[in-house]
Amino acid sequence: MEFKIERAKQLKEKPVETKLGFGRHFSDHMLVIDYTEGIGWHDGRIIPYGPIEMDPACMVLHYAQETFEGLKAYRHTDGSIALFRPEINAQRLIKSNERLCMPPVPVDLFLKGIEELVKYEQDWVPKEPRTSLYIRPFCFATESGVGLHPAKKYKFVVILSPVGDYYPEGVNPVKIWVEDEYVRAVKGGTGFAKCGGNYAASIAAQVKAEQNGYTQVLWLDGVHRKYVEEVGTMNVMFLINDTVVTTPLEGSILPGVTRDSIITLLKDWRVTVEERHLSIDELMEAGRTGALKEAFGTGTAAVISPIGELHYKDETVIINDFKTGKLTKKLYDTLTGIQWGRVEDPYHWVKILK
Repeated sequence: MEFKIERAKQLKEKPVETKLGFGRHFSDHMLVIDYTEGIGWHDGRIIPYGPIEMDPACMVLHYAQETFEGLKAYRHTDGSIALFRPEINAQRLIKSNERLCMPPVPVDLFLKGIEELVKYEQDWVPKEPRTSLYIRPFCFATESGVGLHPAKKYKFVVILSPVGDYYPEGVNPVKIWVEDEYVRAVKGGTGFAKCGGNYAASIAAQVKAEQNGYTQVLWLDGVHRKYVEEVGTMNVMFLINDTVVTTPLEGSILPGVTRDSIITLLKDWRVTVEERHLSIDELMEAGRTGALKEAFGTGTAAVISPIGELHYKDETVIINDFKTGKLTKKLYDTLTGIQWGRVEDPYHWVKILK
């Protein structure tokens, strides 16, 4: 597919790169591709960033057929621009769409669309340390009609946002509230899919956490409300004694690209990794005794976010004196080093845009 290009009549003033925040600024253009049943994906175009006109009966507004992804473009010191494992995001979007009865976006089309848009908007890829261009691809149903069935028309859209650190704390430890009232997902549901409904359902717990002075929520499983699952916007890992423990992929948590990358690094460093069920009682006991050496979240937005405090019911445990642990820092430095081209990439994870 070749993409038609409509250049914006007036380009935006770019934000100060040292004050980007996260998801507050958007580039001049976006990618849009339409889908019609019987035709497939068609009419790809790069057009000025702006509102999307929708019929009030548009099915996404009523039945939430919507999925999205998140990845980044990085500016290397030689001026080149790199993506990090974008094919994994493409494959995950296919699985998310399948779960919501939406047509798959072929991997080649996903990659070509993103590469063409990023190259066209390359001046928006920031140069300051710890900054990047966040890429948000998303799909949604556009057919008009009130009736519960898979839509026959969709859009695939990609928007771009220059960003800094996801959390105000940067790469310093965050405080985590363990949620035992609400649940995020159950096996057989949409927990493994990256769809907006999962995140909408998590907002109530996030608000509660913030009201109590905590940055994020740690979810427990939806059946027993006993086993650790993931943090609101991240997968999560715990260094207990000399072993890194993380939740297994069994359909209720997101199969994170960063999660997979971290596990690969740990295994290559001969650090024992256990993907197993970890009860909140075992975790809190490890915190009490000091066996819980480090804890951190992993995700594209924050990369690695150290956890310095856990609060569950009426108990609080402090992890590693509320300091970033050595293993956490090594993982952060190595992974971001690969992403920004400062460290050798033996895994061929980085894709340089030509």
